[in-house]
Amino acid sequence: MSDESEFLSSLPAHERLAMQLANEAGSAALRWFRSRVEVLTKADDSPVTVADREVERALRERLAAVRPDHGLLGEEHGRERLDADWVWVIDPIDGTKAFITGSPLWGNLLALLWRGRPVLGLVNLPALGERWLGSSGQQSTWNGTPCHASACTRLADARVYTTSPDAFDAAGWLAFDRLSRQAALRRFGGDCHSYGSLASGHVDLVVESGLQPYDYLALVPVIEGAGGVISDWQGRPLHMASDGRVVAAATPALHAQALAGLADA
Repeated sequence: MSDESEFLSSLPAHERLAMQLANEAGSAALRWFRSRVEVLTKADDSPVTVADREVERALRERLAAVRPDHGLLGEEHGRERLDADWVWVIDPIDGTKAFITGSPLWGNLLALLWRGRPVLGLVNLPALGERWLGSSGQQSTWNGTPCHASACTRLADARVYTTSPDAFDAAGWLAFDRLSRQAALRRFGGDCHSYGSLASGHVDLVVESGLQPYDYLALVPVIEGAGGVISDWQGRPLHMASDGRVVAAATPALHAQALAGLADA
């Protein structure tokens, strides 16, 4: 069997596993949501809870049992076998600040990489009952129904999101502020939900900084499978070693305008 044949023939089984993992992650996380869970501070000053750690631990145990030869990167418990052909990337709770403040805009992110390329992505928002799935060469879906990015091609017409101004350095914030003030609407917050909304045509542009691989790799197949474009601020494809500055747009034309507006950051 050729490498390409192996890749294509394996994807459906991996999709089924990803859906099962998302079910388990969502059910586990909801047990702690809107409870008085203890909040700790990690070395990078970001918050973490028992929910983050226990959800990831459970997913890692499941993957070790059913895909022992696959690699794994998780936000809370590190990396294993990143040189494997297949590597899973887990963010057990994307939007921990939303989680601990009772907002439903947090999610479980799962990505699967084939030889370094994101080929499967799942964005699961358990508190809202929403799930986006993207798989290489396939139309992305929202709750099992095909979803499509908008047809917006002009920044002046765009609905723009970023999660927080605090994530940008000084130059990055100036560039985003200047860019977003040219748009029809800009909003803050959302975490991974903003990207799902882009894949479903409700948001046209998301610009962020300070992300880690487990924050953005699951988004790539979802956005691309919905007809959108996602890259770093230089227009390069996202991969494990990207710099954490992300631009996702509904159309290539809008993406190009966003990159031009961020070029001096």
